[in-house]
Amino acid sequence: QNAFVGLTNLGATCYVNTFLQMWFLNLELRQALYLCPSACSEGVPKDTDYEPQSICEHLQYLFALLQNSKRRYIDPSGFVKALGLDTGQQQDAQEFSKLFMSLLEDTLSKQKNPDVRNIVQKQFCGEYAYVTVCNQCGRESKLVSKFYELELNIQGHKQLTDCITEFLKEEKLEGDNRYFCETCQSKQNATRKIRLLSLPCTLNLQLMRFVFDRQTGHKKKLNTYIGFSELLDMEPFMEQKNGVYVYELSAVLIHRGVSAYSGHYIAHVKDPQTGEWYKFNDEDIEKMEGKKLQLGIEEDLAEPSKSQTRKPKCGKGTHCSRNAYMLVYRLQAREKSLTVEVPAFLQELVERDNCKFEEWCNEMAEMRKQSVARGKIKHEEVKELYQRLPAEAGSPYDFISLEWLQKWLDESTPPKPIDNTACLCSHGKLHPDKISLMKRISEYVADFFYRRYGGGPRLNVKALCKDCVVERCRILRLKNQLNEDYKTVTNLLKVTVKGNDGFWVGKASLRSWRQLALEQLNEQDEDAEHSNGKMNGNAQNKDESNEEKREEEEELNFNEDIVCPHGDLCISENERRVVSKEAWEKLKQYFPKAPEFPNNKECCSQCKILEREGEENEALHKMMASEQKTSLQNLFHDKCRPCLGSWPQETDELYIVSQFFVEEWRKFVRRPTRCSPVSSIANSVLLCPHGGLMFTFASMTKEDSKHIALIWPSEWERIQKLFVVDHVIKITRTQGPEGTSYTSEPQLCPECREGLLCQQQRDLREYTQATVYIHKVVDNKKVMKDAAPELNVSSSEAEEEREENKPEGEQDPDFNQANGGTKRQKLSQQSYITYQKQGIRRSTRHRKVRGEKALLVSANQTLKELKIQIMHAFSVAPFDQNLSIDGKILSDDTATLGSLGVIPESVILLKADEPIADYAAMDDVMQ
Repeated sequence: QNAFVGLTNLGATCYVNTFLQMWFLNLELRQALYLCPSACSEGVPKDTDYEPQSICEHLQYLFALLQNSKRRYIDPSGFVKALGLDTGQQQDAQEFSKLFMSLLEDTLSKQKNPDVRNIVQKQFCGEYAYVTVCNQCGRESKLVSKFYELELNIQGHKQLTDCITEFLKEEKLEGDNRYFCETCQSKQNATRKIRLLSLPCTLNLQLMRFVFDRQTGHKKKLNTYIGFSELLDMEPFMEQKNGVYVYELSAVLIHRGVSAYSGHYIAHVKDPQTGEWYKFNDEDIEKMEGKKLQLGIEEDLAEPSKSQTRKPKCGKGTHCSRNAYMLVYRLQAREKSLTVEVPAFLQELVERDNCKFEEWCNEMAEMRKQSVARGKIKHEEVKELYQRLPAEAGSPYDFISLEWLQKWLDESTPPKPIDNTACLCSHGKLHPDKISLMKRISEYVADFFYRRYGGGPRLNVKALCKDCVVERCRILRLKNQLNEDYKTVTNLLKVTVKGNDGFWVGKASLRSWRQLALEQLNEQDEDAEHSNGKMNGNAQNKDESNEEKREEEEELNFNEDIVCPHGDLCISENERRVVSKEAWEKLKQYFPKAPEFPNNKECCSQCKILEREGEENEALHKMMASEQKTSLQNLFHDKCRPCLGSWPQETDELYIVSQFFVEEWRKFVRRPTRCSPVSSIANSVLLCPHGGLMFTFASMTKEDSKHIALIWPSEWERIQKLFVVDHVIKITRTQGPEGTSYTSEPQLCPECREGLLCQQQRDLREYTQATVYIHKVVDNKKVMKDAAPELNVSSSEAEEEREENKPEGEQDPDFNQANGGTKRQKLSQQSYITYQKQGIRRSTRHRKVRGEKALLVSANQTLKELKIQIMHAFSVAPFDQNLSIDGKILSDDTATLGSLGVIPESVILLKADEPIADYAAMDDVMQ
């Protein structure tokens, strides 16, 4: 039994537990906290639970429980909740220590009792001075400051005393870093150092194990071995040498783990009253043997590596650790250790909690006693029945579920009523294939079970289902006969059938009839096994599986491959053949429900009519496509169509149709037998709801040219004869003394055009998971060579010929695979409305060049988050990144990418700063 009480880890609060145990064993601090007046000093009513109202009251109650509780460990959730800590997130332990000491000092500063008010300063506060000396005049400038702990750099050191020496070492102020001397009234070379003026009773030494790694932009842990002694003489480091400065080690705080962001905290603390060392690990407390500090296994938990340094040898009274992050020394005292008594009102609260705990222990003991008694009764019952369980030859017997019997033998849980339903067949009797799941027992034991536990149904000697046995035998006989019948049918198929004595059978069915028959027999077998769907409440699942099986049967049914959609004989003779009557009768044994077609049976008359109509339609479509292609040669070939950018001289009028119509019409002309003819031109997709044109003349020559097709006046006349046109759209050129002007009919709708542009711009700034490209530059030059220009999909005849040979689904020229397998949108009648809403579709994509990195980003993520992505992609720290887009510098880390003008397919240039050589200086800055 340990002398101390543990603390529950609430998720990731081990760092809090280590400090609480260390502060609890500081007797002066504990006594001062007990002297703190409390709102409940007069006592707490017995019928109400005690709820501390302040941090001091929480600590008081927690320390009282740690001192006198009978529990093995207690719950600190009230204290943790009062501090507002997230129990699931591990905080920086060193930062927590500083902030809590500051909070406690501030809270106690309002107390009237000086022993309480000044306890934090007395125990933990020391003084040092920053001293600057001018090299020219020798003037000394001193800035005195308080400290509660000394933060010691451990990089490059092996001993604690070396770390303290470096902390106090002299620093030269020269060059740009010169000191302005008040006496000399000018900047002068100087020296600066820290002088220790006074030390507290409890000296906290923080070993700076967690440092900023400039390469990754994150904190890392230094697993450097640091040696330290149990006695520490601080006199050599003091300005005044006439005091008592010998300290003895009282606590070592350990961080297990290799990461600065995770791991586990424990504490080794010395009991000031007995001098014995204890290891505090949340709920577990271990007393060290022989009153010695034993760091033990904690030193073997760092990350293993080939370059790992061996643990240095430690002399008597010294230790070394690569996981210790805080060392606590107490001033060596000659007087006897303090005895701290718990105040009466707190002791009453502790005794109440102890009473509750004892009641709980008694309840548990009683429950255990009852459980043992029940177990003995059950054991005697099992012992008696087990001997009479087997049914003797010729005696009446019952079948009972083996699963239930095993649960009955398991004494840990009381058995439920007997359930034999899982072993019943569709006739309500015992299924022959379920015998292995049953146990045959004597009628005497079965009577006892059903009286005691109930359930059913009872399955006696007459329960075995004769119908299922007969069906199983039939299936087994057919399975055995199948191979012989397969050979017989194969030989019969070689015989030529004469006259009208044969039957039509599908060639596909003949090729796989043996496999089909075997699967059908197996399915019948399985259906017989699973005929009772009530097992364990899985009726619905069984119904679903049976439905799936029925669907499979519909797909695999024999001879249905020659049944037409009208349920008659199909017209294609290539898919069927005639077999003899003998062969058909053999096959019918296995497939009694197969459709039957004698060889004198006529084909489906409806299919014949449809075939003729299809052939006529194909011929008509071919003729229509040929006529339209001859009549509209310019529309079929891109190179013969007019262009707004270079208006043709021979006409002042051009007509417009949607590019979607042109693409659909070309598909029909190229493949008239596979595509439907186009009968109308829907120009409404180019107009707004008010009937106005959505494009300006300038936009139609540039970015919107991909949505329209220009038509010659002569060709327009032929188009109007061939197709139904809903809206005529015309562009007219007028030449006058002031120059050339262009007008459209209908006219442009300025409001809708402005709305479309605004929507496009808005959508460009509201994207999610869009691709942008990061291009690294050196000395303002791109690192990578420019890629070849992207080859756009052409509409030339050669391309069309290649399209003919593409598989179905890939013939659409807009069906191109982009990054991530996404398809490019096509401007159809419906998708044009989407275009009006989204406006993100681009005519050309940025082609990623060699060495360039593509990143997925969203418009609402910040520039800082993008820099983190870039850091992982290019190994350039965020503060070394200089980003720009289209000549504009991106510098506001808190701004979103949308607000900075970063749109999908953007190319962002990255220029990396050269790394600074002085990493130690950088670490100081980050700290």
